[in-house]
Amino acid sequence: MSPLLEVDSLTKSFALAHGRVLHAVSDVSFDIEEGDSLGLVGESGAGKTTTARCILGLLEATSGRIHFDGQDISTRRSKTMRRLRAQMRIVFQEPYESLDPRMRAADLIAEPLILHRPGLTSRQRRARALELMDRVRLARQLADRRPRELSGGQQQRVGIARAIATEPKFVVLDEPTSALDMSIRAQILDLLLELQREQRFSYLFISHDLTAVQYSCDNVAVMYLGRIVEYGPAAQVFADPKHPFTKALLSAMLLPDVDDVRAPLILRGEPPSAITIPPGCAFAPRCPFADRECLSAVPPLRPVDDRHRAACIRADQIGQLRQPPRRSKLEGIRR
Repeated sequence: MSPLLEVDSLTKSFALAHGRVLHAVSDVSFDIEEGDSLGLVGESGAGKTTTARCILGLLEATSGRIHFDGQDISTRRSKTMRRLRAQMRIVFQEPYESLDPRMRAADLIAEPLILHRPGLTSRQRRARALELMDRVRLARQLADRRPRELSGGQQQRVGIARAIATEPKFVVLDEPTSALDMSIRAQILDLLLELQREQRFSYLFISHDLTAVQYSCDNVAVMYLGRIVEYGPAAQVFADPKHPFTKALLSAMLLPDVDDVRAPLILRGEPPSAITIPPGCAFAPRCPFADRECLSAVPPLRPVDDRHRAACIRADQIGQLRQPPRRSKLEGIRR
């Protein structure tokens, strides 16, 4: 059987003034099986949310193909996408900003049903909303409260209930826990996993929280400057990263075991501009292991293990490099 979602060579560019082009997403490919979850991680501005918005049809891709549930939705029409909205949903990063402040909780949850389940009466929609509140563990006495009268965790539960109201197959989780404190964050993650087991949802989990991704996702894709630089099963990627950027990200993770000390891989400088991407490997100017060969061409995402891929010409060696060198081999070239 084909994966539920297949993304092939997705590219999104934005035309700017004076003929400049911002390359937000470049040649991104991945797939998500039914009932699986893919974590999409990387620095701010890497293109994670832009990728998700192109998949959902909120942005029009510059090029590439997207297949959902066996259907090519790359050249979608408004009627087609309106139909697919019931199957492709999103939970936004800021729960309060994504909810209409004038509406009550139960009405917010039931709102998608007006469009996607037109045969339901208002009473049936209300009953469905209350049922969903039970599923996301939101007390029914909160049904008539407005968003400002709810806590951050309660607001996010409203957002989750609203997203699953139409029983979708695919849900984008765009930083669903970033606005919440640690205790509520754990509750929301457990809730999402429980809903996934019950309904076989497929998730695209966008997050800066690597611990949450490791806990929640089957696979992980690491993005850097619009490209996927590492992709594979979460267990393999976290245990043995094959790209120096992934290695640097994981070395900065806060670990629950205080005795588990990792040597940090310090990256110098800032990511290059997405308007003027350097030649060859875009990570080379910050990579402590790069040399002249890294500037010759963009490295492809190639297999380094069974289902593990990395876009680095030295992917087989990175796992053995425990301590970064003091000076990059490109130091003299940069000057």
